[in-house]
Amino acid sequence: MSPRMSYPGYPPTGYPPFPGYPPAGQESSFPPPGQYPYSSGFPPVGGGAYPPAPSGGYPGSGGYPAPGGYPAPGGYPGAPQPGGAPSYPAVPPGQGFGAPPGGAGFSGYPQPSSQSYGGGPAQVPLPGGFPGGQIPSQYPGGQAPYPSQAAAMTQGSQGTIRPAANFDAMRDAEILRKAMKGFGTDEQAIVDIVANRSNDQRQKIKAAFKTMYGKDLIKDLKSELSGNMEELILALFMPATYYDAWSLRNAMKGAGTQERVLIEILCTRTNQEIREIVRCYQSEFGRDIEKDIRSDTSGHFERLLVSMCQGNRDENQNVNHQLAQEDAQRLYQAGEGRLGTDESCFNMILATRSFPQLKATMEAYSRMANRDLLSSVGREFSGNVESGLKTILQCALNRPAFFAERLYYSMKGAGTDDSTLVRIVVTRSEIDLVQIKQIFSQMYQKTLGTMIASDTSGDYRRLLLAIVGQ
Repeated sequence: MSPRMSYPGYPPTGYPPFPGYPPAGQESSFPPPGQYPYSSGFPPVGGGAYPPAPSGGYPGSGGYPAPGGYPAPGGYPGAPQPGGAPSYPAVPPGQGFGAPPGGAGFSGYPQPSSQSYGGGPAQVPLPGGFPGGQIPSQYPGGQAPYPSQAAAMTQGSQGTIRPAANFDAMRDAEILRKAMKGFGTDEQAIVDIVANRSNDQRQKIKAAFKTMYGKDLIKDLKSELSGNMEELILALFMPATYYDAWSLRNAMKGAGTQERVLIEILCTRTNQEIREIVRCYQSEFGRDIEKDIRSDTSGHFERLLVSMCQGNRDENQNVNHQLAQEDAQRLYQAGEGRLGTDESCFNMILATRSFPQLKATMEAYSRMANRDLLSSVGREFSGNVESGLKTILQCALNRPAFFAERLYYSMKGAGTDDSTLVRIVVTRSEIDLVQIKQIFSQMYQKTLGTMIASDTSGDYRRLLLAIVGQ
């Protein structure tokens, strides 16, 4: 049976209008008061149902067209992979990669040779051809898996936005004030500043603006902008932790819950990020995120998210191969190796082990079970808990590829899921957007910029492209 990707239809509610934040009558205590001056209430964010994810093998129904060749696993053409699997020869575009016999190849996810679980600059090699030759067996489920490269966990990743040199908050505040004065708005001036300053610098501009003019920059911007452009600008001016907390609050407010947003944030952030989000959620909205999760979700999905918001994953970067074998065995016996599924075993392992450790567990699992853990999860689970578990595994394999795929589906097909597009571009812009762009071109044979350009318009498009960088 081929792995399913059943993300059930998302509620097409769009975001409910936001009741002024910080919560009325409660002075904001997360960064000093006045740090998030959005008291006038966040605008109703552009609605738009989520585009339904394709049914069929992960990723994509027919699998993606395979790019024309990747750097060889482990870096040398012909060098055996850690799992003893042969390296992949090149495949003409449009033909799926097959799994090597006894394959340790993972379906679905390219693995960069440098992936960070921390920070710091790194380069992902661009596709380079390999010696020709045909692929032995076809992958079950008819999808085109990507070659897994031995990932060096030591190097980090990089954002497309860097802090501006010789930054002057007062000068920027003055330029923004001029851009908004009189008739019309000089959007280009706003774009030039916002896209070329780090989040930290934007917070300083906000403070300088209030000091100089006794007015609130955010309120001024909101009166000049609307729609997607407004959402994008306001997102860029929120401190990063606050934006994550705000997105989670929005996903659980009103009728319906946007489970994909909960998964995208809670299953991909580091411990430190999660702990800060939990604190911010409490101080800004006066609410306990765990309580909100419990009242908005249920069953195994609820347990997974509650596990995630503990921010307690092991972060030791060293891999214990003995443990990886044992965990692979446990997961097999909790799923494929029995009738029914022991969900708590999956929850325990996927919520506690470090990402590098999970990656080793996935490798051990494919050697042992002769199929990969992602597709086993697809067979054993469905719905939101399936999406959540897969997201954790995808982050262990290749976090930028997870975001590249989310970006692709936010724009693929009719209509654009602008909230997801904005959220991912903004939240990853100073972390790993460079890697996301590289992997995006490898997975979809077009650049992220091209796809954004054909799916958006006006100042919104200009600003997105300025952040993504060409």
